[in-house]
Amino acid sequence: MHLTYLYDPLCGWCYGAAPALDKMAKLDNLTVELAPSGLFAGEGARPLDERFAAYAWHNDQRINRLTGQVFSQLYRDQVLGGADSMFDSAPATLGIIAVGLRQLDREREALKALQIARYVDGRNTSEIAVVADVLDQAGFSDAAARVRAPHEALLDAYRNRIGKSRQLMEAFRMDGVPALLVSDGDKRRVLRSDALFGGFDQLAAELQAA
Repeated sequence: MHLTYLYDPLCGWCYGAAPALDKMAKLDNLTVELAPSGLFAGEGARPLDERFAAYAWHNDQRINRLTGQVFSQLYRDQVLGGADSMFDSAPATLGIIAVGLRQLDREREALKALQIARYVDGRNTSEIAVVADVLDQAGFSDAAARVRAPHEALLDAYRNRIGKSRQLMEAFRMDGVPALLVSDGDKRRVLRSDALFGGFDQLAAELQAA
């Protein structure tokens, strides 16, 4: 069975789903593919103004209560409270795809490192320099170098991966992330994303029913 996990590295709910994603990746009969949606990149990026920051923090507290995932005061002060900053997932997405060029099976590790850097350590992963530094510290020095000076192969991979994800979302009428698409042979089915937050037994039952 193959699971396509559609996500955005700046999506708080995707961060909330990280523990469930870790458990799914350990299942013997399931392979997990990360599919970056680009939801908050390009035309989806926006200035991180005071009103949007308040909305994000309110939403993050809901995610914390439901999942136990940490949204630190450092994150609130230094990321959401950063002056003249952007809410733009392009740099973090580029970093994860840069890791995948050489080590596709370690993209989930890179995503987790960037999520912790943002939500726990309070580092603004909407900035290329921060993303590169996080990747360096996580042991992805080659990917960090590619992010600092992106070559055409990386930019092509970025565009192709996001384009493929958006085609899937349109074809299966998925309008947000995280989103789950299970394939078993020729059979493909969308799983309810709330299964990621209802306990792993519920999620396992959803996978069994797919």
